[in-house]
Order: sequence, then structure tokens, then C-alpha cells
Amino acid sequence: MNKRVCIVTGASSGIGKAIALGLAQIGATVVLVCRDKNRGESALNEIKQKYQNSSVDLFVADLSSQESIRVLVRQYVDKYKQLHVLVNNAGTFFTKRHVTVDGIETVFAVNYLAPFLLTNLLLDTLKRSTPSRIINVAGAHHNKGKINFDDLQGAQDFNGSRAIAQSKLALVLYTYELAKGLEGTGVTVNCSDPGMVATNLTDKDEDFPKFFKYMFKLVKPFMKSPAKGAETSIYLASSPEVEGITGQYFANKKIIKSSPASYDINTARRLWDVSVSLTGLNTR
Repeated sequence: MNKRVCIVTGASSGIGKAIALGLAQIGATVVLVCRDKNRGESALNEIKQKYQNSSVDLFVADLSSQESIRVLVRQYVDKYKQLHVLVNNAGTFFTKRHVTVDGIETVFAVNYLAPFLLTNLLLDTLKRSTPSRIINVAGAHHNKGKINFDDLQGAQDFNGSRAIAQSKLALVLYTYELAKGLEGTGVTVNCSDPGMVATNLTDKDEDFPKFFKYMFKLVKPFMKSPAKGAETSIYLASSPEVEGITGQYFANKKIIKSSPASYDINTARRLWDVSVSLTGLNTR
């Protein structure tokens, strides 16, 4: 991975930091994208010290804000002319409905629309850097997901579990649809399923019931570590075995079938058009 430039979003903790650590260990230039500057700098310093890799950088961006994403892309392209790996890892969860500065429900905005916007804005850079790879970190939540176009943002009936399931399904649908459009470009895009990982995702939600937080702490020791959860994403980012493979869903470094709903072409195309409208992009 020497001289290969990688972006990892949500890299200040959990799976994202573990992915960044793993890529830095094998010699990649790693760009951390973090919302919190202090936590981002802490992760940056840890990676530099642990692997004596000075090719680690930090960009601070709030992925719930579309303007912040656009600023991030401009800053990145000004500093780095190439991008070989983009890992869309950042995610969030809330039990009650919140909206972003753009007026979009937060779980849908961060877990799905942010990767959609960030990836599409960086596509020209990825194409100039071929062979290049996009990894979208999804997960088993998508199996219970349904794209509810009548209430996409939960304005009428919000449920946190439904929201995260829908957002992860949307990410898988987007991955498959994007793969079709990138055929022959030298850019691949795949999904990575980290499995059940002990992260601090629920800690961000002040409304998360205390009983469930307590229960989550009890089962945490039996869940995967972030390092184990990061292995498939690191594999997809770096292994020669998957070069040229695109539009697939990986778990434990192997291709598996995602949910039946994730292969619905009509839903994928409709979702794409809705996403273009919500982000103001022209991608077709």
C-alpha cells in the first residue's frame, strides 16, 4: 500500500479507527475524516506513534452537513491529487428523530446520503487514480430494511431501528447501482459487513434507554472487537485477491448474498434519483 492514499470516515474511534490503524500498518497514506477535532487528533497521534507512519492526516468534517462535505472535498482535492481507496464507514443511530442543518433526518443523512454525496464528489479523483476502490461499510441491519418512499425520513412515524435498517439497505442498493455505472473505469465498489462489533454507537444517543445501555454493556465482551470488525474492510482496501471485483457484499473476507430487497433494481434507481434531488447533484 506504499504511496496509496486512503480516506476513512468516522476514524476517531471504533471500526473506523481500527481500519485506519490497519491501513497505516501496511504503509498506506491514511486520511482520517472525523467530526470532533480533539478525538481526531488523538487518533492521528496514536496511529503515528504506533506504526511510526508519518503519512497520516486529519480532516475535520461534519458529515451530517452537505456543505461541510463539499468543503471537505475541496480541501482534500487541493492537498491530494489522488485517491486510491475511499472507506465510507461513519455512521450514527438515534432512538428519537433528529434533523440536520439541511433539514434531513439525521440517521438517513449520515449513514446513507453522506456516502452518496462524498463518493460522487470524489469520483473524478478516484477515476484519475485507478485502480481505485470504494468500500461502503454496511452490516446485518440492512436485512430488516425497507425503503419507505412515502416516509423516507420518518417524519410521520419514526423508529430508530427502522431508520438504521433503511439507511444501511439504501447504502447496499447504492453500492450495486454505482458498480454498474463504474464498469470499465478501473474503480470498484463493494460492501463490507463488519459483523456484531462492540462500538460506542449508542453512547451518542442521549435518549437511548438506560436499561438497554446496561444490557449492551453486558453483551459487549461477547461481541467482535473493532479490530476484528475492521478486517474485511482492510482486506477489500488492500488485497490483490479482490482487484477488479465490484458490486459485491463481503463478510469475513468472503462474498455473500445480501438481502433480497437489496437487489431490487427499480428501488435502487428510484432511490438514486431521490438522492440526487436531496443533495443537488447531477450524476446521470
